[in-house]
Amino acid sequence: MMRPGVLKNRTVDLPVLTERLCLRAYRDDDLEDLFRLRSNPDVVEFLYGEPMTREEAPAALARHMTAPLFDADGDELKLAVERKSDGAYLGNLKLQILSIEYLQGEIGYVFDPRYHGKGYAREAAMAALDLGFRHFGMHRISAHCDVRNTASWRLMQKLGMRREAHFRESEFFKGAWAEDFIYAILAREWTGIPEAE
Repeated sequence: MMRPGVLKNRTVDLPVLTERLCLRAYRDDDLEDLFRLRSNPDVVEFLYGEPMTREEAPAALARHMTAPLFDADGDELKLAVERKSDGAYLGNLKLQILSIEYLQGEIGYVFDPRYHGKGYAREAAMAALDLGFRHFGMHRISAHCDVRNTASWRLMQKLGMRREAHFRESEFFKGAWAEDFIYAILAREWTGIPEAE
């Protein structure tokens, strides 16, 4: 079993390829795609913040282009998700360290509604979980969403994550009391084998 506080790796070679997708670092030419995604009111309905303005887009892209280095709690790997067949930008995902000491991580994902219902988010999230567990050696990875975001928590269930908490009216969010679901999965549940010595 990995000793808590020691990740197997601190960086990852990109891109990560799946059957249909390319998970890659953000580039300068992603500005318009990121702006289109995050300026869509339907996309940001359950996210913090309002639809992105064009003036905010360059700073947002710069934050997404940070180097994928896992050194401390809170560090994030932010990846653009594109379709291999035509290079279409589908959305993005993150893998974040919540606690190096206890090898805890979190995934998150945001996808363009035009590509919903095709299994792309599931395929990308599976790759993120695999990175977290197999490459970085995390012990537990969680995810959370607003309880009204049915597509998000159903995806968590499809990934084999279990609902661990339902925080009722835990935050005043965009003018109303909001509720949050927390899902999680352990390394041994994901890989189906005991954690490596």
